[in-house]
Amino acid sequence: MSKTALVVGSSGIVGSATADLLVREGWAVLGLARHPVAQQGVIPLAADLQDDASLGAALAGHRPDAVFIATWSRQASEAQNIRVNAAMIRNLLDALRPAGSVAHVALVTGLKHYLGPFEAYGQGALPATPFREEQGRLDVENFYYAQEDELFAAAARDGFGWSVHRPHTVIGKAVGNAMNMGTTLAAYAALCRETGRPFRFPGSSAQWSGLTDMTDARLLARHLLWAASTPQACDQAFNVVNGDVFRWSWMWGRIADWFGLTPAPFDGEILPLEVQMAQDASIWRSLAQREQLAEADLSRLASPWHTDADLGRPIEVVTDMSKSRKLGFSAYQATDEAFIELFSRLRTDHLIP
Repeated sequence: MSKTALVVGSSGIVGSATADLLVREGWAVLGLARHPVAQQGVIPLAADLQDDASLGAALAGHRPDAVFIATWSRQASEAQNIRVNAAMIRNLLDALRPAGSVAHVALVTGLKHYLGPFEAYGQGALPATPFREEQGRLDVENFYYAQEDELFAAAARDGFGWSVHRPHTVIGKAVGNAMNMGTTLAAYAALCRETGRPFRFPGSSAQWSGLTDMTDARLLARHLLWAASTPQACDQAFNVVNGDVFRWSWMWGRIADWFGLTPAPFDGEILPLEVQMAQDASIWRSLAQREQLAEADLSRLASPWHTDADLGRPIEVVTDMSKSRKLGFSAYQATDEAFIELFSRLRTDHLIP
C-alpha cells in the first residue's frame, strides 16, 4: 500500500518540489496551504496554521504517515516571529494527534540557525564556517529554535520520529514566495536588459569574493524523503546544500551570459536590489503587457529584501554535509545549472521574457 504524505506549504518553492517528488515516488500526497495551487497528483487542503478550526476541518479524515513542513510566516519583530511560527507548528501537530498516524515529521528551517534571525542577521559572534550541525544554537532568540522546540516536544509526547533540514538559499520556482533569490535575479536581469541599466552585483565584497553554496529545491526534496525513509536519519538535524561551492564573482557572469548581458564591474560598494528595483513595478507591468507574461505584479516574483540579506553578508558562507554523506545521502546538483534550469522554466512558463 502506498504511504500518505502531508506537505505543509505546498504552494511554496520547497513544498511544491517536495510534493512533485512524492507523487513521482508513488505516495498519496496532501498539499496544505492557505491558498493551494493546482498541482498534478496532489490533493489540495486549504487551511491557516494560525486557525485551529480551519486546520481541524482540512485534516479531518486524513491519516498521513509523514509530514513535511516547509512554511513560515514573517512578522514585524523576532518576538512576533517566535510567537506566531511556534504556534503554527504546535497547532499543526495538535491537529494531527487524534489520527495517530504520523510516523515522521520533517521540518525545513535554514542557515539562520547559524547566522541569527533577521534582526541580528550575520552580526555578533558567529560560528566558524563551514557550518556544522554540532555547532548548535547561538545565544539569541530565534524563531527556528522555537519551531524546533515545538517539534521535539510533540515527538516526545506522541512517539513519532523527526528530522530538521537546514538548506542554504533555495533555488526553485514559486510565485508569491517571500524568499526567492532565483526569480528575483531573473526579474532583475530582465529589467536591466529592458532599461539598459548595468547588471551590477548588489552585495558585499565578502560575498563577491568569498566561497558560498546554495540548495536546489529538488535536491532538498530528495533529502526530505531520504530522511523520512532512512532509519539512521531519524531524530537528526541536517545541513543540506547542492554539494558544490562557488564565488559570486564567477556566478554573476554565468547569470549575465544567460540573459545576454555584460556584467558590470564590481566596485566593492553595496547597492541593494531593494534600492535598485524600488521604482520598477510600473516598468514590469508594461514589460509584462508587451510580452504577454503570466504575472504583471513584480512583488509576486521578486523579493529584493531577502536576496539583499543573502548577498550582503559580511562573511563567506559554506555548509558542511558530512553528516548526511556518512549516512548515505549522495545527491549532488551543480548550482550554475540549477539557476539556468530555473531561468529556462520561468521563460517557458511566461514568467520572464
